[in-house]
Amino acid sequence: MTKLVLVLIGAALGLAWGWDVLNAPALAAHPWWIARQELMYLSGLWSIGLMSLAMYLATRPVWLEKPLGGMDRVYRTHKWAGILAGVFAIMHWLVKESDGLLKSLIGREGRVPKEKFVGLLENLRHLGKDFGEWGFYILLVLLAITLWKRFPYRPWRFLHRAMPVIYLALAFHAVFLSPLDYWAQPVGWLLAGLILAGGYGALRALLGNIGQARRSTGEILAVTQTAADIVGVRCRLAGGWSGHRPGQFALVTFDSAEGAHPFTIASADQGDRTIEFRIKALGDYTRQLANRLRVGQMLRIEGPYGCFDIDRLDRQAQQVWIAAGIGVTPFLAWLASLQENPQAAPAADLHYCTRDRETDPFVQQLTTLCAGLPAIRLQVHGDRQGERLDAASLLPNRPAGQPAEVWFCGPSGLAAALRRGLPGIGSGGLRFHQEAFEMR
Repeated sequence: MTKLVLVLIGAALGLAWGWDVLNAPALAAHPWWIARQELMYLSGLWSIGLMSLAMYLATRPVWLEKPLGGMDRVYRTHKWAGILAGVFAIMHWLVKESDGLLKSLIGREGRVPKEKFVGLLENLRHLGKDFGEWGFYILLVLLAITLWKRFPYRPWRFLHRAMPVIYLALAFHAVFLSPLDYWAQPVGWLLAGLILAGGYGALRALLGNIGQARRSTGEILAVTQTAADIVGVRCRLAGGWSGHRPGQFALVTFDSAEGAHPFTIASADQGDRTIEFRIKALGDYTRQLANRLRVGQMLRIEGPYGCFDIDRLDRQAQQVWIAAGIGVTPFLAWLASLQENPQAAPAADLHYCTRDRETDPFVQQLTTLCAGLPAIRLQVHGDRQGERLDAASLLPNRPAGQPAEVWFCGPSGLAAALRRGLPGIGSGGLRFHQEAFEMR
C-alpha cells in the first residue's frame, strides 16, 4: 500500500504537469533549454508534493489506519515520502545548476524567457529563492542522517524537529517560484491542496499537539526482568485512556529527553486501564530501561494505534500466526483476550521462532496460554535445537481454493524469506499481514 500511495501522488503530479506542458503556448527557445526548465518544474513538484504528504502523515491521521493497514504503515509511507522528496530535491538542484553546462554546449541563445515581476511579488520571489537554497542544504543533511542508521536516535530526533520549519521554507519557495499560470490549472490546484495539507501538519508539529486527543498519563506498577534482554513493564493509566484492542501498540514516553517510542501492548484489555509491555533491548535506550524504570514512576502514553488486530481475522480463512523474538507480544495479547471465551478462538497454527527454546521466557507463557485454547496449535522453533521455520511447512495441507491468512510479527529478514517461499501472496486467496515497526 505504501508503494501505491507514493506512485499515485507522483502520477497525479506528473499528469497535472503534463497537462500544463501540452496546453502551454509554443516557446521560441532551444529544445534543451525548454527541457531543462520543465524537468526543473517536474522535479520540484515531485519533491514538494511528497514532502507535503510526509508532513501530513506526521500528524498520525487515524482515519488512514485502515486504508493503509495500520499506523506502522502510515509511518512507513511518511518515511519513504520524505526520502523520495529529498531525492527529487537533489534532482531539482542538479537540473537548476545545469545551466552552466548548457551554456558551454549550446550557448546562451535560445534560453527560455523569464517571467517579469515587480514590486512586492519580485521581493517575495527573491526571498523564496533564498529559502529554497538554504532549505535544500539543511534537508540534504537531514536526509543523510536519516539514512545513516548508526547515527544515534536522540540527536536525530532533536534535528528532525527542525523539519516543519524547513518544510514551510520550501513550501514558500514552491509557491512563489512556480509559474503564475499554474494556479489557474489542475497542476496548481493539486499543488495548493498538497501544500495546505503539509502546512497543516507542519503547524501542528510546531504547536506540539499531534496525537493530543489520544494522550494519557500513567504510573508504573511493576518492572520485571523477564530475561537478560527483556524487561516487563506493567502500568495503570489515567481516565483518559479509552482502552485497546489485542495487538495494538502505543507511543510511550518514560523520559521526556528521550521522547516517545512505539511498544506493542502485550496484555489484553481488562477494563481496568492496566496494560503491560514487554520491551527488548535493541538499542542504547532500551538496554538501560531495566535499571532506569522504577515503581511509582510516571509515564506518558499516546494511542492506541495499529491494525494488527485479532478482530480483523478472516474467520473463513486458514490461520497461520508467526511470532519471532519480541514479535511475540501482539500474540500474547491475542491469546490473553481469548482466555475468558475459549470457544471463540479461531483454529490457528501459532509458530514461535526463538534462538533457544530451553531458555526463552516466552515459551512457558505461550504454552500456558494455549493450554486452555484447544483450537490454537502451538509450534516452537528453537534455532539452537535446529528447528528453523521454513515457508514449505506453513500451509502443507491447504485445500485448493481455500483462503488463508498469515499474520507475522518479527524480524523483516525472516518475513522476506517466508514471503519468497509462499506462492500466491496477494492472489489465490493468500494474504500476508506484517507488523512494520521500523519508524525511522
